[in-house]
Amino acid sequence: MSRRTVLGTAAAMAATPAMAEVCQVGPPPHEKGPKVWMDMDQVELDAAYDQSVYAPMIAQIQKRFATSSEEARRRLGAPKRFAYGPTAVEGLDLYPAKTPNAPIFVFMHGGAWLRGEAKDYGYPAELFVNAGVNFIVLDFVSVGAANGDLGVMAEQVRRGIAWAYKNAASYGGDAGRFYVGGHSSGGHLCGVALVTDWEKDFGLKPDFITGGLCMSGMYDMKPARLSKRSSYVKFTDEMEQSMSSLRQLDRLRAPIIVTYGTYETPEFQRQNRDFAAAVKAAGKPVELIEAPNYNHFEMCESLGNPYGPNGRAALKLMKLG
Repeated sequence: MSRRTVLGTAAAMAATPAMAEVCQVGPPPHEKGPKVWMDMDQVELDAAYDQSVYAPMIAQIQKRFATSSEEARRRLGAPKRFAYGPTAVEGLDLYPAKTPNAPIFVFMHGGAWLRGEAKDYGYPAELFVNAGVNFIVLDFVSVGAANGDLGVMAEQVRRGIAWAYKNAASYGGDAGRFYVGGHSSGGHLCGVALVTDWEKDFGLKPDFITGGLCMSGMYDMKPARLSKRSSYVKFTDEMEQSMSSLRQLDRLRAPIIVTYGTYETPEFQRQNRDFAAAVKAAGKPVELIEAPNYNHFEMCESLGNPYGPNGRAALKLMKLG
């Protein structure tokens, strides 16, 4: 059986509810190659880090991100744009709350570390603004433009978060109610931000982040490094270690909520379960939310829905719902 056949079969299975929920993707046992990660061969592992295999309607949903964001801006008005760093990409979109001294939520978008722009992730702003929250979406470099270095992306995200905190008073934000969240590769970057040594690196209080929402993220880089993602991320041992928030939990100061959908890839489901379990084992506050019948991109979209799994989780995290 060829790789093309396997992945084609996987996409078909992902469209079948009973198969998608248990994520049965891969060749028959007698045709499997050598194990690369856990019980997965290379084809299975590559598929487990390729959302298109498990979410065949990806293009439609991503187009809806953009059009829903346009609709949100039509109702709320254009966001305020600020630079948080020296390069052109280091900017953020602020959708301000309608009342002063309001909480702040900083969002990091996904896109396999390869793509994504803040303007296409404005759609959750209505939920946050209507709840009395300043909603901020960060732009940051793609890993391709960063020469394969996830550390460059993480450093920009950290600068963006630090800017949003330090400048809270200038845009009517309450720095004492400061939240961060991210989805997919943005969930990975959110996890890295949550275990940053903020006092050492930025001169900030180590516990200034009030809470974190880690949505469908990755927290251990070893299996991602073994997958086809290593074709564009130039992993090193140091990068694998420093970009794995699961391995830095001693620096986690904020309570967190971790979410994932049952139609996501098996590795994205496992990564989120294992991360939440490790945080709990470390004696730190965490809640794990499993969303039945949501795929990876539907989980992201649900951040804009007060009745969806991530919208509810965000409001709960901020004690607004």
